[in-house]
Amino acid sequence: MLLGSMGSDDLISEPSKRSVVSVPAARLNWELYVHYVLFYEYVPDYLERRGALRDAHLKRIAGAMERGELFIGGAFADPADGAMIVFTADTPAVAEEFARADPYVREGLVTKWWVREWTTVVGKDAAQPLQMPGTR
Repeated sequence: MLLGSMGSDDLISEPSKRSVVSVPAARLNWELYVHYVLFYEYVPDYLERRGALRDAHLKRIAGAMERGELFIGGAFADPADGAMIVFTADTPAVAEEFARADPYVREGLVTKWWVREWTTVVGKDAAQPLQMPGTR
C-alpha cells in the first residue's frame, strides 16, 4: 500500500506478477522491473549520532515510499553497523539518488554505500518469479 495523497487512478497493480505491491503506473516499466539493494556501512558511533538527523532521514524514506520506489528496509542489528534498503525500480539511479541526498550520507554517518541489482525469483513480490515445479 502506498502512503500519501495519490488517487487510485494513479496506481497500478499487476496481480499476475505480484499480489501486494502497488506502484505509480507511470513509474515502472513492467518488463524491466527489478529490485535494487542499497547497502550502508555506518560509523562506529552511529546510534549516538543519528538522533539529530533521523527525522530528515525518515522524511526521505516516506517520500520514496509514496513514490512507490522503496519496498522494504532497515538497519542491521547487533551490531548496528549498517543498513539495507530495497528499491523497486527500472534503474539503479533511484537508489543512488536516494543515497546521495540522504542526510545520513551527507552528514557522515554512512562511511560507505553501494547499490546492487537483486534478482528476486521466489516469493509473492518477486520481480522475476520462477514457475515452481508442481504449480501453475
